[in-house]
Amino acid sequence: MKKRILALLLAVTTAFALTACGSGNTTASNGSASTASDPNFKGETIKIAYLPITHALAVFEAAEELKDNPDVRVELVKYGSWTELMDALNTGNVDGASVLVELAMKSKQEGIGLKAVALGHKDGNVIVASDKVQSADDLKGKTIAIPHRQSSHNILVNLELAKANLTVNDIKITELAPTEMPSALASGQIDGYCVAEPFGAQAVSLGVGHVLDASESLWPDSLCCALVMTDDYLNNHKESADKFIAAYKTAGANLNKDNELTVAEQYLGQDADVLKTSLEWISYDDLDITQDIYNSLVEKVKAYGLSDNPPTYEDFVYQAS
Repeated sequence: MKKRILALLLAVTTAFALTACGSGNTTASNGSASTASDPNFKGETIKIAYLPITHALAVFEAAEELKDNPDVRVELVKYGSWTELMDALNTGNVDGASVLVELAMKSKQEGIGLKAVALGHKDGNVIVASDKVQSADDLKGKTIAIPHRQSSHNILVNLELAKANLTVNDIKITELAPTEMPSALASGQIDGYCVAEPFGAQAVSLGVGHVLDASESLWPDSLCCALVMTDDYLNNHKESADKFIAAYKTAGANLNKDNELTVAEQYLGQDADVLKTSLEWISYDDLDITQDIYNSLVEKVKAYGLSDNPPTYEDFVYQAS
């Protein structure tokens, strides 16, 4: 039975890897867009980078809703890792990205001209664990995977540990690629993980893990991914940027239980049951970054050692005029 589950996970991982490598008609994983441009379009085209995860659904919906807009359109640029995506964003090869907000904050802290213009989503993360872990108390001495130290997933693991008066010093934290996490859990290489969806839902759907906790109970309306744009684009194409940001927020509000599965299937190429499970945990309405929400993030970033000097709300969060 265990071998069968691992074989299924390998198949799922391979399928996801293929979608992350640029098959299809939107983009390629090295960042080169394969969408044919419209020779008759005279407006602005905004290049937005993303990883194929449910947390980027508002970007996908915005691209769909703007595809016939006479003024602003979106060119989606797919990447296979956060490192590749951040390289493109930091060097100005794209105009913006749906990205882990802590990574963008770190770049801003290091002098890169970036601003967060909207949330990517609210909630939408779970901590998945093996049967050996039934409560926070059981985490002591276990190995837990996260995708990056600079992530809300790291914060959520810290919050879960605090429920049992534990810290990261009581467990082993390891960084793994999201696609590797379900099979690592099934094989016993790790005891749990927290990562962008739909990877938690994969383990749950295949019966190799269970939801230990969800982000909404640990950190209500938690930040994770944000839509970030370069200062260069915001300063030099302000009218187009503001139109895109407004359309993006409207697109998030338009996502609902009737259409979000269709959008996810179109852009993610994942099993419908996995996506349905994943989409139960996430929402895309009201994507404004308020000062209270951002200050809550800053407080946790400092408390759990992600940064001792994160950017201020005024410096990092864009306010359209």
